[in-house]
Amino acid sequence: MARVKPNLKFETELWDSGLQFIAGLDEAGRGALAGPVAVGAAILPHDDKPLLARTLSRARDSKQLSPLQRTALAALIKETALAWSVGFADADEIDAQGIVRATRLAAIRALHQFSISPQYLLTDFRLELPQINIPQTSIVKGDAQCLSIACASILAKTERDALMRELDERHPGYGLAQHKGYGTQAHRSALKRLGLSSIHRRSFSFKKN
Repeated sequence: MARVKPNLKFETELWDSGLQFIAGLDEAGRGALAGPVAVGAAILPHDDKPLLARTLSRARDSKQLSPLQRTALAALIKETALAWSVGFADADEIDAQGIVRATRLAAIRALHQFSISPQYLLTDFRLELPQINIPQTSIVKGDAQCLSIACASILAKTERDALMRELDERHPGYGLAQHKGYGTQAHRSALKRLGLSSIHRRSFSFKKN
């Protein structure tokens, strides 16, 4: 059975109600052992929905895409979106606040970067923002259903991956550029050999996935 592509159903209902600026949000790096959690946000234009759907027809949940596909789509999303941003919360913040609150902090940072004030938020499931006074809907498997959330997923993943490559140069030996901080066998072996770096999540590092 073919996978359903993300579409503009949720956005169109809101646009048709008179709203213009709908932000999709999604995270990357929630389950990693090292590095920050990232939240991407994107506000798509609504003036030509058929053109928008065609332009971003290859957008998917970032986990379904290859690195090359994600990179190409991220550039296209940045060109197409009315506004986009990525916010981060680092390992110390994750350890101090827990992953749920830290992910919300990254989301708030992403929203604060916008030059446009969103009128509604469409978030992936578990990314609810109760402290933000903006109407919102959390969608189960939102990155597989909602185009704005899929775009946010791609932005979060590509920007976080780029940061992890930079962190690999500052913290050599762990293989961060390859596994992006996730708990692969190679990463766990490096942890046993080298111990924790300053960017490892103390509250995560030796838990089993």
